[in-house]
Amino acid sequence: MSLIPATILTGFLGSGKTTLLKRLLSENHGMKIAVIENEFGEENIDNDILVTESTEQIVQMSNGCVCCTIREDLREALQLLAAKKRKGLLDFDRVVIETTGLADPGPVAQTFFMDEEIAESYLLDSILTLVDAKHAPQQLNDRQEARRQVGFADQLFVSKTDLVSAEETEALIHRLKHMNPRAPIQAVNFGNVPLSNVLDLRGFNLNATLDIDPDFLKEDGDDHDHDHHDHAHGEHCDHPSHAHEGHGHHHHHDDDVKSFAFKSERPFDPAKLEDFLGAIVNIYGPRMLRYKGVLNMQGTDRKVIFQGVHQLMGSDLGPAWGAEETRNSKMVFIGIELPRDIFQQGLEQCLV
Repeated sequence: MSLIPATILTGFLGSGKTTLLKRLLSENHGMKIAVIENEFGEENIDNDILVTESTEQIVQMSNGCVCCTIREDLREALQLLAAKKRKGLLDFDRVVIETTGLADPGPVAQTFFMDEEIAESYLLDSILTLVDAKHAPQQLNDRQEARRQVGFADQLFVSKTDLVSAEETEALIHRLKHMNPRAPIQAVNFGNVPLSNVLDLRGFNLNATLDIDPDFLKEDGDDHDHDHHDHAHGEHCDHPSHAHEGHGHHHHHDDDVKSFAFKSERPFDPAKLEDFLGAIVNIYGPRMLRYKGVLNMQGTDRKVIFQGVHQLMGSDLGPAWGAEETRNSKMVFIGIELPRDIFQQGLEQCLV
């Protein structure tokens, strides 16, 4: 049986996850989707859409989708669904997990790698995070869960932009890019998202292209401490504290979830790099939300693609370097108060 693709849908309370799910479940797209709903609170999808009032945990929908509200462990729910599919008792093509608005998606993602039985049945496709344009600025200031959800995302959807000004939306997108430059950001209305932007994104596939905001990897002409792309206002911006007001929307908040990139045209020494990455993951793993890179390694003519979540890290041989291509390494780290200088110096020392 081929692996069942799984998508994790996350976002703070009220960001529109249920609206997006309702659309996924009620549209005639010809796909059979099993939804695991791990949400507490009023907004249970079953109230509106489910065909039968049932005490059963798994309910079949009118369009062939399946909905499963878990009252117990995610792992058990995934195993139960896979077992029913194998026995022909349930027919579905993919799974979408809606996490509670207060959840950290990290442990949910790790379930797919750490549990052998789950890893043999499922393929984690991507983490989607919905961000409510009206309330996000305050939520990001106040709640670490909201910041972590942004840091983990493979794709960010900004909802409720109709309730705020264009300037406020732009400021929010600028802030989100600063926190997570590897996730494409899209404004959406009422869960109205093309399915191609929700499913089969391959955000966790090591061979998928390394999507990083291209500006993020731009060289800063001078050496001051820019966390990433040249700021549009072109002014010196003292990262990481952004405590100064008065630059319009440019970072007067101090988010603990931040990102930085490492680039080099010198190849890495594989043994040194493995030792260094092993050491930092050991120390900073719980604070490393997502990290990803395409590496130029000594001793191979192929790109090495690596990525990780918290303490889980994997690498894979990618395609060969093109004859005309500049062989260089690009890495992005997204995490909570990671010591950028330690990472940069350590990585420099792993170069040949």
